[in-house]
Formats: sequence, structure tokens, C-alpha cells
Amino acid sequence: MPELPGREVLDALRRYDTPTLANAIETFDVRPRDEGFASMDVKCLFPDLGVMVGYAATATIRARGRGQGDGDHSPLWSLVRSLPAPRVVVVQDLDDPPVAATFGEIMCSTYQAFGAAGLITSGAARDLDQVRRIGFPAFSNGAICSHGYSHIVAVHTPVRVGGVAVHPGDLLHADANGVTTIPHSIASEVAQVAAEYVAAEAVILDFTKTGSNDVKKFTAARLECFHLLGELGKRVCARRASA
Repeated sequence: MPELPGREVLDALRRYDTPTLANAIETFDVRPRDEGFASMDVKCLFPDLGVMVGYAATATIRARGRGQGDGDHSPLWSLVRSLPAPRVVVVQDLDDPPVAATFGEIMCSTYQAFGAAGLITSGAARDLDQVRRIGFPAFSNGAICSHGYSHIVAVHTPVRVGGVAVHPGDLLHADANGVTTIPHSIASEVAQVAAEYVAAEAVILDFTKTGSNDVKKFTAARLECFHLLGELGKRVCARRASA
């Protein structure tokens, strides 16, 4: 696992919503703009819980088929406990389509007790009211009332949730807008770039608050914003080239 960002970096990342960080990541040109984030198949279940940041503790799971396992999830609990904090449980449901819930109140309470900051799954959820009450951020593709024959297939392995590949230890940022991965190589810079990105966008937003409907003035504000973003991208690329 690569060297992980320190607490100050993680705290800085929490100050921004996920779309803003996705914008900032684009300026580094380290991956295509249509990669690195989960699709709308993975939804935020509790938007009121705000931003979730953490390192991926990964597993694959199935819930179809009597006799396919004893339901022992202790390998995942042990993995969560062993990883650097904060940890995010990331579970790929191998059943397609999902036939039962990946998690509920007991499972989330257990993950939380072992130090997890939240959970992301390509599968389903249950016990939504109870999980909300314990303040455990969760992201899934929907809800199913039963847990079926839930059993762990593998832990600490690459998984795929919402179309995005997540590797053990990947840095994740998620909120009501969705889930994105943050490459470790740029994590320490992303928050600062996000601040500059927000400042550039403020040129347009400030104009919209003036009460003016002058198209030429709005176009000028828009062009200024794009110019600032272009200059930001050049500075980011120049810093990386000289590093």
C-alpha cells in the first residue's frame, strides 16, 4: 500500500463536497474524466450525514444459495480493524441482480464498532431507519428486506461498485452526490486545488447574484471563470512536471 495522506489532508478533503473534488481531480489530468467515480447505481442513503472520507476495506459477498457459507463475516471485521483509520467498507455483491441485503443494523453497528466510517456496496441495504439512527453513512443500489444466505467470498481484494474499480486501501470521498476515488499521488494537493476551483466558479456565481440579466456581462464573467480554470490547470500540470 502506498504512503497514506496524513490527518490534515483528510480533514481538508472533508471541507468540500464530492463534485468539487471531482472537478479538482480533473485538473491533474491523471485519468479520463469519465472514470474514477461510481455511477448512479450506487446511491447515498443518508444525505444528512454529510461527507464520508476513508480508506477502502474491500470484500466480495453473495447471498444466493443455501449451504454456500456459514455467514461468518469475521474476516472482514478483522480487516477493518487492521487498516489505518478512517476505514470505509466497500462490498461488491456478486449476485446479479442482488437477491438480498448486504448489510443492516447489526452489520453496520459491528463495522462501526470496529472503526469503520461508513459503507459502500453494489448490493442492497435493509434496516434503513436503524442504520440512520446510529449515524453510519451508507451507499447502496436500493433496499431488500431479507439477508438471504449472506456470506463473504473474499476480502482485501479488488472490487467493482457502481462501475468503478476499488482496490484495497484506495482513498474514497462520498456524499449525497455520489462516490469518487482520489488517487494517492495527488491527494495532498486536491483540497488546495479545490479551493482555487471554487474561487474561479465564484466569478459566475457572484454575477448571478447581482440581479443583472445582461448577456454580454454574463458571457464576460463566464469567460473569466474559464480563463482562471485554464490557468489553474496549467499551474497544476507545471508543478507535477517539475516534481
